[in-house]
Amino acid sequence: MSSVKNISIKNFLAELGVTPTRENNHSGMYISPLRDERTPSFKVDYNKNLWYDFGAECGGSIVDLVMKLESCSVVEAFAKLRGDEFLHIPTNSRPPTQHLPSPLQVTRVEPLQDTRLINYADSRAINIDIIKRYCQEVHYTLNDKPYFAIGFKGDAGGWELNTQGFKCSTSPKTVTTFNNGSSSCLLFEGFMDMLSYLTMKKTIEPSINMVVLNSVSNLSKAEEFLKSHQNIHCFLDNDEAGRRALARVENLGVEVIDQSSFYRNHKDLNDYLKSSKQVQVIKPIQQPRRKLKM
Repeated sequence: MSSVKNISIKNFLAELGVTPTRENNHSGMYISPLRDERTPSFKVDYNKNLWYDFGAECGGSIVDLVMKLESCSVVEAFAKLRGDEFLHIPTNSRPPTQHLPSPLQVTRVEPLQDTRLINYADSRAINIDIIKRYCQEVHYTLNDKPYFAIGFKGDAGGWELNTQGFKCSTSPKTVTTFNNGSSSCLLFEGFMDMLSYLTMKKTIEPSINMVVLNSVSNLSKAEEFLKSHQNIHCFLDNDEAGRRALARVENLGVEVIDQSSFYRNHKDLNDYLKSSKQVQVIKPIQQPRRKLKM
């Protein structure tokens, strides 16, 4: 039986009803299954069994694709794919996925210092002092091969890992909260958006509270914290998932301010920052009755 990573991405997408708009013997172009688009920008290399979404600037193996589609960790993605391989076996006969060894193991965590990671942060227009304050350099092995990435820690201890052309996460995957005693809260989908906001505001330690979802699928895990505030300033992605998340936040019973109008022509706040290369472009956020110290 073939390994998980050898499962055909083309066949996997076909089972989801996603077919190429054009293809040849070596590759196919698809409407991205990860976001809304009209012009195909999602490429699958049939020979290498790899994918790349040019619009989202991300790609990888079938494991990475499942992580994106399911908003799950690498361990959960392997478990899902192993389950797919054994679909002909009755459910009660499958090996319990919770006991599967993780293919990703964090080996050490240290201050962010590798030049390649620093350059990657610079390519995302993030202030270096800010990213060093909130992120670490995480070394890990994936299927016994060594890697390292920029790591952002969730409240439960899992890591969001990000480097050029690759994103993944470790379990447990959850939100990241910063409670600075404020009655207002900033809500971000990913940590690069939070770092982009701080870069624009030229501040490392804001007085306002912050939540990073690390995936819109984690919104339910942040709701109790969000509901404890008078108002929530949402910096969510300009896509369908971001709009659904915004609608859900608006039902929490507190004042919600949609800040995405500031980057309406961009997919997210970091994309806006990279395009503008400007700072102090977002108007100061104010709470009712008192001015925030930003």
